[in-house]
Amino acid sequence: MPRFEYKVVPAPTKGRKGKGVRGAEARFAYAVQELMNAMAGYGWEYQRAETLPSLERAGLASSTTEWRNVLIFRRPREGDAAEFQPELLPAPSEMTDAEALQMPAEEDAVVGGTPVPDNGVEDTQSTSGIGSSLSILAHARSLARGKDTDPPVKKSDD
Repeated sequence: MPRFEYKVVPAPTKGRKGKGVRGAEARFAYAVQELMNAMAGYGWEYQRAETLPSLERAGLASSTTEWRNVLIFRRPREGDAAEFQPELLPAPSEMTDAEALQMPAEEDAVVGGTPVPDNGVEDTQSTSGIGSSLSILAHARSLARGKDTDPPVKKSDD
């Protein structure tokens, strides 16, 4: 269902002179016609005319009701969700475990220009969850290939 935006403008209160326009009624009609054509030039479609109450101040402590004539226009809203056509992406291909193991391992992380070997422990303080996940994946791949790059853990003498 299309959505619209509306514009309400005051109706002309006096006529407008034009070529071949004679008389008060014709001038008034010409003023309304020119207003409607100007709005149509900007994509606005005329809907209806309304007479609406307007509460206005009269003096210091009182108010009066003035009746105002307005013209109501509408046009389809730009960027409407109904007009939005999302692009469908192709489905991701399934990767087998054997294919995942054949992918090259990620390089070691570099901190301050010095390479830091992956110790297999995830850094929970890191703001980059993707980087730490990739390093864990690289470590898992190296273990699966039988290339353990971590130094052996020393056992304490008890």
